[in-house]
Amino acid sequence: MRMSRPAEARLRAVGHPRRRTRTMLAVFAIILSLFTWQLVKVQWIQADEIAQKATNNRLTTSKVPAARGEITDSAGTVLARSVERRDVAGDPVAAKSFRERSTNGKPKGIDGVSQELARILGGDAAEIRATFERADARDTRFVYLAKDISPAQWSQIRALDLPGITSEQVQKREYPQGTALAPLLGSVNAQDVPGGGIEQMLNTTLQGKAGLHQVERARNGSEIATGENLDRKPVAGRGAKLTIDSDLQWFAQNELAAQVKSSKAVSGEIVVADKAGNILVAASYPSFDNNDMSTAKSENLQNRAFTDTFEPGSTQKMVTAGAVLEEGIMTPKSHVEVPPSLKRAGRPFHDSHPHPTEYLTLAGVIAQSSNIGTILAGEKLPKEKLYTYMKKFGLGEATGIGFPGESTGIVPKVSTWKGDTWYTIMFGQGLASSAVQQVGLFQAIANGGVREPLKLVSEVQGGDGAMQPYTEERKSTRVFSAKTSKELVGMMQGVVTKDGSAPKAAVPGYDVAGKTSTAERYDSVKGGYDGVTAGFIGMAPAKDPQLIVSVTLQRPQAGTFGGDLAAPVFSKVMAEALRQRKIPPNKSDKLPFPIKYRSEESTSK
Repeated sequence: MRMSRPAEARLRAVGHPRRRTRTMLAVFAIILSLFTWQLVKVQWIQADEIAQKATNNRLTTSKVPAARGEITDSAGTVLARSVERRDVAGDPVAAKSFRERSTNGKPKGIDGVSQELARILGGDAAEIRATFERADARDTRFVYLAKDISPAQWSQIRALDLPGITSEQVQKREYPQGTALAPLLGSVNAQDVPGGGIEQMLNTTLQGKAGLHQVERARNGSEIATGENLDRKPVAGRGAKLTIDSDLQWFAQNELAAQVKSSKAVSGEIVVADKAGNILVAASYPSFDNNDMSTAKSENLQNRAFTDTFEPGSTQKMVTAGAVLEEGIMTPKSHVEVPPSLKRAGRPFHDSHPHPTEYLTLAGVIAQSSNIGTILAGEKLPKEKLYTYMKKFGLGEATGIGFPGESTGIVPKVSTWKGDTWYTIMFGQGLASSAVQQVGLFQAIANGGVREPLKLVSEVQGGDGAMQPYTEERKSTRVFSAKTSKELVGMMQGVVTKDGSAPKAAVPGYDVAGKTSTAERYDSVKGGYDGVTAGFIGMAPAKDPQLIVSVTLQRPQAGTFGGDLAAPVFSKVMAEALRQRKIPPNKSDKLPFPIKYRSEESTSK
């Protein structure tokens, strides 16, 4: 029987068996070709790439931090050093395999690993286990279990061959002197980034080059001995020797801290230098512990001797007096009749204490720190001359030491002097300076009128490991003649007498030359004057000055004058410095210049 046409159409739509077979074979061939192509890609074309990816998944790569160079003081005492420590990490998956076949009754898996670690680290096994479990819950195969352990502790842990337990080598910075030198040295964080101080100033020298540690591990966390393991050793940083005397720094820091507390000051600074410009002490208080930065307050991180500026007050009178001497306008014995008050620029000027008319020599003006006497002497000098001498002393510009955050201070140009500025600048108000800059001023006077660049670093380690002199391009500057400088030193000896402003600065057995300072303190936060800056800077022995000591107290509440608050600290620190350096006593019974003259004498001298 012949099929109907509709039936034939349906059969043709389904297809002939041979045609279906050919179609299926073609599809199968295409699929086989795809599989074959993929196999070729995996086995030949992308074999290296895929193998490398698999290897990378098994690789653990970490940087090996380099030790920073040591920082030492002038005698070689270590002030900052790097020590090797270890951070311990664990893999919770691998830790589960610990003692899987153990029959000795000890805990297995994570419990066992946690107890073994706690036994050596002295911690709580439950806390270690909880850390493992939190990582396991997050499907994380790496978690820190302990940080900052000693190499000896890590050796004990490694000997246990605990599965999944690894360590990273880290470098920890230690500061043996602690708070005494913290504001000067600064700090370094866990990423080897310096935070201020010498650490930042000499970072290029101190910072080394990190190494590399690469390990290929199996799924259980164990190291594959024949894997692509790599160790590239780090290169340690180079060391540096400072001009600092750490013993004297410690002594000065303690004396400063005691006086800041006793006078209820907000802060204080002590700087000690020799006449060649080497800084022996740069103390700042309040301080902080750079071994534990978690306790440090941000306002105490800077070394105020470099970063804080203030109106210097009466120490500036040495610039004014030196200028009139150098220009031949006056001599130390020149007479200055000092009235109870003096009107200039439409306002009255007074001295720190009320007095009748006094008959002082120029040396006496310095000895008694008379503002009026300084004005009477200084106004004989052209404004531009005084400005020139201030700039020669380095006021209004950075010292060139390169200390982080160092302030330049402020010396306004003559063209901006308005009203009473000309007169106030003569005795130290209307300009700003740092304690270090003030020490530079007195260093030049002590050094026969030659200002040497202040130095904080004496040597650095070369590429061959040997220490080499730290060379700089800064040059010395002659400010005054040797004659003028000697006269200034002689004039300042009168300050440290019963007739001067700072008898408390005297050092038994030595002639001392120095200058008090009590200036109104400008508070930038309050936008006005608030309290005073009380200070004293001096040198000894006066006949041949070897050391300069500066003491500054900011906004003391229990007292006002530098001769009362700063001078006693100066006396103690200078006495200790002279003793440590074995400078023999040298005391005379007579001042080089008279302080007063009789009123009936001619005032034209």
